[in-house]
Amino acid sequence: MTSGGWTVQVPPDFSFSQNLGYLSRSPNECMHHIAGGVVSKRIEAGGVRRIIAASEAEGGLLVRSNAPLEDAGERREVERYVRDWFDLDADLAPFYAMADADPLLRQVTERFRGLRTMGIPDLFEALCWGIIGQQINLAFAYTLKRRLVEAFGESEEWDGTRYWLFPSPERIAGLSPADLTGLQLTGKKAEYLIGTAALMAEGKLTKEGLLGAGGYREAERALVGIRGIGPWTANYVLMRCLRFPSALPIQDVGLHNAIKALLGMDRKPTLEEIRELAKPWAGWESYATFYLWRALY
Repeated sequence: MTSGGWTVQVPPDFSFSQNLGYLSRSPNECMHHIAGGVVSKRIEAGGVRRIIAASEAEGGLLVRSNAPLEDAGERREVERYVRDWFDLDADLAPFYAMADADPLLRQVTERFRGLRTMGIPDLFEALCWGIIGQQINLAFAYTLKRRLVEAFGESEEWDGTRYWLFPSPERIAGLSPADLTGLQLTGKKAEYLIGTAALMAEGKLTKEGLLGAGGYREAERALVGIRGIGPWTANYVLMRCLRFPSALPIQDVGLHNAIKALLGMDRKPTLEEIRELAKPWAGWESYATFYLWRALY
C-alpha cells in the first residue's frame, strides 16, 4: 500500500482475529481479500474511491490506502467507513452482561468474544445480498453475488489482485431481467433486483431516508413495502447496513439451526419458542442473531 497508514482506535471489547475469522468464512467472497492477517477491499466513501487495507496494530487497526489521501476530509471519510464496517462505535458491554446470564448466548459469546456485527455500509449491496440469498444455500449465494459483481461492477487491479466495487443502482436499473437470469438468478429475483435498483436510482429509497424513518419498526415497514423484500430480507438489511440493534430475522433458517444445535434439540425451534428465548435479548436481538449465526460457520 502507498499510504503509510494511521491507527483507528478500537473499543476494549474488540478482537480483530475474531472479525477476520468471520470475513474468511467463504473462499468465494469477491468484495474483499484476506492474506497474511490483512483484509483489503475497494471502497467508495463520501466520494473517495480507494483500495484500503486493515490490519491489527497496537491500540487499534492500522488502515492504509493504495493511493495518498488528498486531505483530512478524505481521511475522515475512509475512517468513517472502517468504523461502520467493523461497527466500532457500538458499546458491547451491556450486550455481554446480558449474554453472560443467558444460557444459550453464553455459549457463543464465550467462544467468539470480540466479534462485531460486520457491516455492509452500502445500502444497495446489502439489499442485493439479502435478495440473492433468499431460499438458497450460502455457497450458491456467494457464487451468484460474484457473477453479478464481475458482470456489472467496476474493478481495479492493484499489486496483482483485482478489487471490485459493487454494481451501482443505476447500472442494475438499466438492465433487463434476461441480463440477470443469464447469471442463474431466478426471474423473480432478477425483477426484484432491478426494481429495487430503480427505486434507489430515482432517489425514492435511500439509507438516510430509512435511518430517518422514525425507528426500527418504521424502517422495517418501509422495506417490506418494496416488492421482493419480506421480513427476512428487511431485517437482514436492518442488521448489517442500518445497524438497528432490535432487528431480528426470526424466520431465518440459520438462526433456527444454530438454536437447535446449541440447545441439543431433536427438531427446529418454533417461532413462538424463539420469541420466548429472545425476550431477554431486547435491544440486542441483532447481535444475538449474529453471534448465533457465527456458530454455524
